[in-house]
Amino acid sequence: MDKTAFMHPDDIRTLFSSAMSDMYRKEVPQYGTLMELVREVNAETLAANPALKERLAASGEIGRLDVERHGAIRLGTPAELALIRRMFAVMGMYPVGYYDLSVAGIPVHSTAFRPLTESSLQYNPFRVFTSLLRLELIEDAGLAETAANILSRRQIVTGKAMELIEQAESNGGLSAEDAGPFVTEALETFRWHSEATVDKETYARLHDAHRLIADVVSFKGPHINHLTPRTLDIDAVQQRMPQRNITPKAVVEGPPRRSAPILLRQTSFKALEEGVLFIEEDQAGQAGSHTARFGEIEQRGVALTPKGRARYDDLLARTRAAVQIGPQGENAADYMAELEKQFAPFPDSFDELRQQGLAYFRYRAVPCKVPAGKSENPDTLIESGALIADPQTYEDFLPVSAAGIFQSNLGSDEQSNYDTTANQEAFEAALGAPVLDPMQLYAKTEADSLSAALRGLA
Repeated sequence: MDKTAFMHPDDIRTLFSSAMSDMYRKEVPQYGTLMELVREVNAETLAANPALKERLAASGEIGRLDVERHGAIRLGTPAELALIRRMFAVMGMYPVGYYDLSVAGIPVHSTAFRPLTESSLQYNPFRVFTSLLRLELIEDAGLAETAANILSRRQIVTGKAMELIEQAESNGGLSAEDAGPFVTEALETFRWHSEATVDKETYARLHDAHRLIADVVSFKGPHINHLTPRTLDIDAVQQRMPQRNITPKAVVEGPPRRSAPILLRQTSFKALEEGVLFIEEDQAGQAGSHTARFGEIEQRGVALTPKGRARYDDLLARTRAAVQIGPQGENAADYMAELEKQFAPFPDSFDELRQQGLAYFRYRAVPCKVPAGKSENPDTLIESGALIADPQTYEDFLPVSAAGIFQSNLGSDEQSNYDTTANQEAFEAALGAPVLDPMQLYAKTEADSLSAALRGLA
């Protein structure tokens, strides 16, 4: 087939993320309420801050706000991870970053499937945070074997979806005619099914070992466990959630509120208790319940360089060592106060972050502002207005924050600190591909944009 007849992966991703959002809104009505609240806060924030609105519009960021969201899934086997990688590749989404959530006692490690290029991210930055269960971290070897046997019997991708994935791989893409059925079939992988694949006793054993293990092993597939819209003011959303009968988690994960936002801040509402039918010998099914799916909100700031990230990690570790959050959110106010205190020395303007090499930027030229005398010094050109440095949005995730969200929606806000058991090599072997280094992507964007801007001023 002529490749010009293929639908662009960005368009397939947009179809899929829209269908996913519609499905999740029907399954979890509070998600729709959350979307309405985020739109309200974003509109108010832009109206109150014309400079922010102008910057987002000029850098191409404002157009992605309404479509931006990320989802999260949990997989059970290496084969499932490899299969999901192939499915997301059809939509132009690739594995970026490695995250070890065992740092919070959660037996998974993860990556994020997302677009890579600036144009694709601005068109639709949909991402899926994807975790793989680590059965080797289950202390009960017999239970781990039981879980492995259960998982070996399930097929998370429909036959038709598999055919279309193979077709896309063979031909180099999908036509518009095939993209629609692909999205419809792919959606089935992430749909919620209230019929468990285990009996109530097995579920209880899995649940007692870890609630997340029960969520991964006991169902037909990796149901989407949350979708996350992007807000420009997460504190306002956190404050207003109770007014919409939504109970937020105790603290906003990530850095404190800042004039120049950095990295990623996240909050969520508590997971819903949903009815489940467990397998029984008479096949009639036994009623029970399961708690897993929730709503989340994110606020994205500028991506930090290795130097900036090392400073962030150090300040966050100091905060967590100084104040421990209890299971019911005890000490939440003290934690947030300590966070503000620890981060006070961290530069809080984009100019300072750029000049100190703490954050990544994207450059663009304004030829009519070129100063007298030729210069390629970015600081000189920025001062003259000939060069503009826009903060690069952080497109990825934070392991401590992700673990905090997981913990909250597994029933506790209690802070957990464990020794790391990272194993990126095993994860990549399961994935069937290396994960990409997000720092290299940000650095390349910065370097390429500066070169292009300087050429534009020549």
